[in-house]
Amino acid sequence: MVRRALRGLRSGAAGDVTWIILALCCAAAAYQFIALAAALNHLRQTAYPKPAAQPVSILKPVHGRHPGFYEAILSHAVQRYPDFEILFGVAQPDDAARGDIERLIREFPGVPIRLIECKTLAPNAKVGSLIDLAREARHSILIVNDADISVPADYIERVTAPLGNAGVGLVTCLYRAEAHDWPNRFEALAIATEFAPSTLVARWFGVSEFGLGSTLAFRASDLARIGGFEAIRDYIADDYQLGSKLHGLGLRNVISEVVVSTRLATGSWRAAWDHQLRWARTIRLSRGGYFGLPVTFATLWCLAAALAGLWWVALALLALRIAMAVGAGWFVLRSPIVWKYCYAIPARDFWGVSVWAAGLFGDTVVWGRERLRLDREGRIVAKG
Repeated sequence: MVRRALRGLRSGAAGDVTWIILALCCAAAAYQFIALAAALNHLRQTAYPKPAAQPVSILKPVHGRHPGFYEAILSHAVQRYPDFEILFGVAQPDDAARGDIERLIREFPGVPIRLIECKTLAPNAKVGSLIDLAREARHSILIVNDADISVPADYIERVTAPLGNAGVGLVTCLYRAEAHDWPNRFEALAIATEFAPSTLVARWFGVSEFGLGSTLAFRASDLARIGGFEAIRDYIADDYQLGSKLHGLGLRNVISEVVVSTRLATGSWRAAWDHQLRWARTIRLSRGGYFGLPVTFATLWCLAAALAGLWWVALALLALRIAMAVGAGWFVLRSPIVWKYCYAIPARDFWGVSVWAAGLFGDTVVWGRERLRLDREGRIVAKG
C-alpha cells in the first residue's frame, strides 16, 4: 500500500511538472504568434507622405575603421536628397578611419562633408563626440547613426518624412546584419530573429519610447528642449535614452519602413559573447521587462517538452519558432542569413538563453577595449 502511494505521489508530481511545461510552451507559442503578427503588421504600414524637403545634418561619431567602413559612409554621400551635410567626429587625430573620410571628401566635392576633431569628454565617449557634432551642425533636422551603417539611396527622404507630422519626435530603423564567420552569424541571427521581432512587438503594444543606434532622426529644436546630448552623456544606452527623453516631451517615436544594414566583425566567440552580454546587462539596467524574457525562449521550452515526452508539442512549437524567425528575419528585414542558416536558429537560441542568464548578474560591460561599470539606471560610473 505504501509503495502504491509513493508511486501515485511520484506520478502526481510528474503530472504537475508536465502541466507546468505545457503552460510554458503555450505562453511561448502565444509570443511567437504575436511576434509573427507584429512583423506582418509592420509590412502593412504605409509610408508617411513626403513633406517639403528640409535641410538635414547627418552626425556620425567614428572610432576606428571596420571592414566595409568606406562602403558604409559612401552610401550616405550618394543620397538622392537636395540639401544635406555629413559631419564625421573623431576623438583622436590619428583615428584609423580618417583616411577613408578624407577620401570621401575628395571624391564628393559637391557634398558638404566635414571631419571634426571632437574634444568633449563624457563617460560615454560617443555622446561626447555627438555634443561637438551637434554644435557644428547647420541644419534643423538631425540624423544620427552608427559608423558602420549602410543605407539605401532614398534613406534621408524616407526617414525624415514622419517628422513632417508635428506629433512625431523621433524616427528609428530596424537593421539587418552581414556576417562572414560563425560568431557573427550567431549575432546576426539574434538581431533578425530575436531583437527585431521583440522591437516590433513592443511597438505594437504601445511601448515606443526607445530609439535604435541604426538610425535616430529628430529635430534640433526638440534636442535642445531635452537639454541637448549633454542630458544623456552618462548613459551607455544613449540611443534608448534619447528616444525616452524625446518621448517624454509628449512626442511619438516611430519605426520607419526603411531597413538599414550593418557588417559585423567581432572576430571571435569571446568578442561576440562580450557584445551580446553588454546588450543584455544594458537592457536589464536601462529598461523593464528583462525578467519576463524567458517567455520568448521557445526553443528552450521545446527541449523541455521533448524531455517530458510531449513530442508533438515540441515539434509544433519549434515549427512556429522557425516560422516567426523567417517571417521577421526575411520578410521584414530581408536578411539572407536567416534563409541560409535557419538550421542554426535553435543552437543560436540556446546561446541566447546563456547570454540572458549571464546578464542577470553583474554591473560591468566590455565596450571596445574598455571595461565599464554601470549603476542601476544604466549610467557609466567607472572605467577600467
